[in-house]
Amino acid sequence: MNDLARKLAVAAPIPLLLLASITSCSDDGQDSAPVADASSPTNTDPASAGSEQAPSTDELSARLDLAMDELVSMPGGPPAVVGVVQIGDERTTHAAGVVDVTGDVEPTADDHMRVASVAKAFSGATALSLVDEGVLSLDDTIGELLPDLPASWADVTLRHLMNHTSGLPDIVDAPSFGEAVMASIDVAPPPEELLTYAYEEPLNFEPGTEYRYSNSDNIAIGQMIQAVTDQPYAEVLQERVLDPLGLNRTSLPEGVEMPEPFIHGYGLTEGEPLEDVSDGLAAGWAWASGGVISTPNDLNDFIRGYVSGELYSDEVRAEQQALFVPGGESGPPGPGLNSASLSLFRYETPCGTVYGHTGNTFGYTQFAVATPDGERSATVSINLQRTDKSEGQDAAVFDALHRVQQAAICLLLEAP
Repeated sequence: MNDLARKLAVAAPIPLLLLASITSCSDDGQDSAPVADASSPTNTDPASAGSEQAPSTDELSARLDLAMDELVSMPGGPPAVVGVVQIGDERTTHAAGVVDVTGDVEPTADDHMRVASVAKAFSGATALSLVDEGVLSLDDTIGELLPDLPASWADVTLRHLMNHTSGLPDIVDAPSFGEAVMASIDVAPPPEELLTYAYEEPLNFEPGTEYRYSNSDNIAIGQMIQAVTDQPYAEVLQERVLDPLGLNRTSLPEGVEMPEPFIHGYGLTEGEPLEDVSDGLAAGWAWASGGVISTPNDLNDFIRGYVSGELYSDEVRAEQQALFVPGGESGPPGPGLNSASLSLFRYETPCGTVYGHTGNTFGYTQFAVATPDGERSATVSINLQRTDKSEGQDAAVFDALHRVQQAAICLLLEAP
């Protein structure tokens, strides 16, 4: 056990540690929501989103920069925040703070970071590209493709996994998973072993009847991808998503290493100094659910291609967005009204509606969104983990992060 793991083990019980710090991907105890169609026409036209005295692009940009400055300057705020906003071919980077508290270097859009649960969109994109070719079907079941998994999971479909209505128990809730992580925090087991920690746990509900965000879902998706391609998931991800979109600074590693240059991730507990947790956990523990490393620029390119359906046909894209679960939140929730579709979330805000994914993990919180045509996009990344379940000053930091995200949405939707 490394020093970080030992310190955390003393500081908190295993289940709390895992939910708060390990995979970015837990539902933080949120209540499950019934499945229903929340699809409705929403205003995504930047021209109609403004008022008669709509702010200029410079004013919108200044508001975003101010919100970022306030976030990193507030007590308990992250050491750094970096965002990318792109409208058509014009891309701008907005940043505040430092990539490493031992220096004075401002973060850039080419610095590496852990994308946390946004990795679920990457596994979703990979699966949908296989659906488009008929290699996978949204109606394929665990029983058909992964017969070694528990018999009670047999009727869970790829569709259930992608929209978090599977009922699969989340591995981060399993005590045996926490024990395994603490015993080997910097070396993860093979991906095929990850779900075994949840084998003894019952289904949370009958598949397709409720919504509950779960890391187990995307681990099962990764295993389905491997089953139908007879290739490691990382290779299929590279061939079907990273290479087609030109994401040369994005990878799915197994260990704790971070490619240079990178934004250092930090842990901050009240009364304690900042602790660098950049290499605190092997990416293999999150794998297809949260193990991807990328940069703000690459993440921006990914979300544009993903939301616009660049990796698969219009028919598959329409199927992906045919049903949104009301109240279905990503982890953590994004700004505005959240709803969930197949590995995709919708955020309805005062400035308009965007689509994408959020994430949080050891040292990082992420947000990546785009308009349906992929022409307008934004990413916001901080090097501190904060969620809607944070309390006290930590909750104030999360609220300030939402203000940054909202300012980015207003800029991308309202700027001409």
